[in-house]
Amino acid sequence: MDGGVLAALADLLLPRECAGCGVPGAVLCRRCAALLAVPHLAQPRRFPAGFPPTVAAGAYAGPVRPAVNAFKERGRAELARPLGAALALAVAGVLAGLPARPGPVRLVPVPSSRAALRARGRDHVRELTGRAVAELRAAGVPAAEARLLRRRGRAADSAGLSAAQRRANLTGTFVLHPDRRDVPAGAVLVVVDDVVTSGATLTEAAAVLVPAAGREGPPVLAAVVAATPRRTAPGAVPGGPARVRGRSQGRLSGPGNGV
Repeated sequence: MDGGVLAALADLLLPRECAGCGVPGAVLCRRCAALLAVPHLAQPRRFPAGFPPTVAAGAYAGPVRPAVNAFKERGRAELARPLGAALALAVAGVLAGLPARPGPVRLVPVPSSRAALRARGRDHVRELTGRAVAELRAAGVPAAEARLLRRRGRAADSAGLSAAQRRANLTGTFVLHPDRRDVPAGAVLVVVDDVVTSGATLTEAAAVLVPAAGREGPPVLAAVVAATPRRTAPGAVPGGPARVRGRSQGRLSGPGNGV
C-alpha cells in the first residue's frame, strides 16, 4: 500500500493536532511553524564566559515551548521533521557570521545523560541532528554529524539553579571522544541542542571541542531550535532579538514545509 495512503488512514484513525496550539490537521500548524523560522542570536540573561556564538530558530515561549516538549518528553517523534528543519535554519544562520563560505561543517549533538536516554527511550537531539543534516545537505551545505562529545559522571538536576551554579554543575561533564576521524581539517564545528536557557551546557560543550577545532581553525559555534527569551526590565523598551540570515537559508525547506 502506498505510503501516502497509509498516512491518510492513520490521520483518520488518529487525527493529528498541532503540538504547539492544538489545532487539528498538522503535527505543527503553519502559524506555529512560522515562530521557528526567525533565526536570531541567542542572548542568555548573563552571558557565561566562553559562551559560543549561538543562533536559535525561535523563542522558547508561547506555542514553541509545548511543541518542543511534546517532541522531547511526550514521544511525538513525528516532530523531528519540522524541528530538525528549524535547527537547520539556525545552523545556516550561525554559519553566516563566518567571514568566508565554510568548508566541511560538522554538527556535534549535545549528548543526553544515561538517565534521560532510559526515560525517553531515544536520543532526541541526535534525531534533530539527523534531520538538520539532511536539510543542509539538500541545500548544498557540506554538513555531517560528528559525535565528538561524551558524558562522564552525573550532573545534578539543574532545576532552580542560578546560571553560575548551572555552569559549575556541568564542569567536567563532557569529554572529547578519542576518535576524531569524523573531523576533516578546517571543519566548522557547530554544537547543536534543542533549547538554550542559561547557556551553561553550550559553553561547557564548546570549551571541550576547542582542541578538535584546532588553533588555526574556525571558532566553535552553536545552534539550537529555541532559546529562552531575555526578560525585559520593567519600563524598558523591548528591542527584540537580533535577526540573522544565512547564505543558504533561502534554499532550506523550513519547519512549515510538509507538516
